[in-house]
Amino acid sequence: MISRISGKIVEKGANYLLVDMGGICYEVLIPVAAMQRLAENTASDGRVTLVTYHYLQVEPSKSIPVLIGFLNEVERDFFEIFITVSGIGPRAALKALNKPISQIARAIDEADMKFLKSLPGIGEQKAREIVAKLQNKIGRFGLIQDGKAKEQQSKAGNITEEALSVLMQLEYKKPEAQEMIKKALETSGGIETTEELLNAVYKQRKAR
Repeated sequence: MISRISGKIVEKGANYLLVDMGGICYEVLIPVAAMQRLAENTASDGRVTLVTYHYLQVEPSKSIPVLIGFLNEVERDFFEIFITVSGIGPRAALKALNKPISQIARAIDEADMKFLKSLPGIGEQKAREIVAKLQNKIGRFGLIQDGKAKEQQSKAGNITEEALSVLMQLEYKKPEAQEMIKKALETSGGIETTEELLNAVYKQRKAR
């Protein structure tokens, strides 16, 4: 499985890149939300590093390997959660993610049907299914600042350290992130997982 590629962009289309990796070019499909920020994540020599989602598109007479690229692991994590909704496959999700992930996550959390229906390929019924499946489960994605989450490796040994690592990926300063976590723990009882802690942080900030 291809989980990351790094190379020089040799061709750019509306929703794809051709990336040269030492003489071998890979076609990588890119969501609009990521494509809009591609320039700021591309080196001066045209090199780019993408975190990828790799799957086989099965057709009656053949199977086609497909790569979908993201600027960081946080975006790919959201994509992988998004496609757990019934009827939303990788291609449909790729098309739908044409706005910042933080905005989509907040719309899901707030059951903003108008916003969700504005996403390509998402109608009334599909928007309801997205909310029913994902509401209150994706708070950490609403914490992304300006869509510029930075990938970092976490060596955390407990949920507080893991939550701190995620918030720092999302470009919160360490003292601010530590204070956010402290307040969430003080005001929310029964937190047992990193996901629950990050959701508590998100709800705390939304209530400001």
